[in-house]
Amino acid sequence: MQGIQERTINDLVAENHVRASVLYYFGVNFYDNEERTLKEVCTSCGLNIKTVIKSLEAEPKKTDVNELRLMAYPIDLVVEYLKHSHSVFVKKRLAYIAQLIDSLGVVNYRYQSLAHDLKTVFPLFVEDFIHHIHEEEDSLFVYIQQLRDFLSGENHGTKLFYTMEKLSIHEFAVDHEEHEHEMDGIRKITNNYTYCEEADLHIKVLYEELKSFEEDLLLHAKIEDDILLPKALQLEKLVKLRFYDIIKQN
Repeated sequence: MQGIQERTINDLVAENHVRASVLYYFGVNFYDNEERTLKEVCTSCGLNIKTVIKSLEAEPKKTDVNELRLMAYPIDLVVEYLKHSHSVFVKKRLAYIAQLIDSLGVVNYRYQSLAHDLKTVFPLFVEDFIHHIHEEEDSLFVYIQQLRDFLSGENHGTKLFYTMEKLSIHEFAVDHEEHEHEMDGIRKITNNYTYCEEADLHIKVLYEELKSFEEDLLLHAKIEDDILLPKALQLEKLVKLRFYDIIKQN
């Protein structure tokens, strides 16, 4: 039986599209090396072939919101988890997908128009997505921190009192719901990430990555909807009760 190091990059990626991203993080673009063997690529790139093979053969881990047990975590840890996810989405996942789209060259005639559309639409999606993340971190996460600081006695609450007249967790929740379907447009132009057998390997890898990213994005939104926002609402209620007590005492 042919060893993995003697198989071509095309064969390895066609068997499992996740291997394309593994190679990417080692600095190897699968579409530039499709006919070369893994051994040839590792040798020419100065990579430790045993390390590469171990990564290629590792089972990809899918995050399960139930396994995270985030519901039992204090809200500050939930926020830190979400901030870390934002960083991974932007610096790794979206950067990789953008590179796959930018490098699309000559493809099967069925996908020529779509390749052009993705090169136009995806940068706009990324720009909007990053804006949404910054807005969330600079407003919602900061607001939550202010609520926590007040309850822990780290600030006297005067500024927070006036902030709460302008902001509310409910408003954040409504705004968040509007952003939960950010990938609808990309899903539509890719026909729900469905491709035909004749599609180029590059297209297949791209579609699978887009599909996987949307699944993770929906999980991320679920964590925010089902865990973060309910915790934040409870926190906000406690702050309001504290303010009522202070007002009564005066």
